[in-house]
Amino acid sequence: MQLDQYESPLGTLWLTGADGILTGLSFEKPCGEYLPGNFDAVKRWLNDYFRGIPGNIGFPMNPPGTPFQKLVWNLLQEIPFGEVRTYGQLAKQAAKRMGKEKMSAQAVGQATGRNPIAIVIPCHRCVGSNGKLTGYAYGLEKKQWLLIQEQNGR
Repeated sequence: MQLDQYESPLGTLWLTGADGILTGLSFEKPCGEYLPGNFDAVKRWLNDYFRGIPGNIGFPMNPPGTPFQKLVWNLLQEIPFGEVRTYGQLAKQAAKRMGKEKMSAQAVGQATGRNPIAIVIPCHRCVGSNGKLTGYAYGLEKKQWLLIQEQNGR
């Protein structure tokens, strides 16, 4: 595995992956032995993101997770820059894609909370049913900052 870091306005982000494929992006430094990595395309995307410029993801990602988690993470990536969706809205979308009648918003919340690629897979764009900010692994202050940054960049 490879490790690199990026200095963001919110603190150091740690990038992990293998063979140029991003598998993790976190505010917490991962444990373990890593080789130096080169994630220049991810860093360019992050530079644009933090300038308020939405960009297409032009680099490969392979977040480790279950098929259901990956479905939820794909749905998160469909939320437009500067917008939010509720866990319930995502649950309805997930149920439809899975051919089910309904899906638990709590299950979607749990999958969202296990997102290994912060910011790029925008779990910060998911809010509670009343529009309140809820559950962000790195703290609600960071979630609020990211949402305000996106809304100002639109």
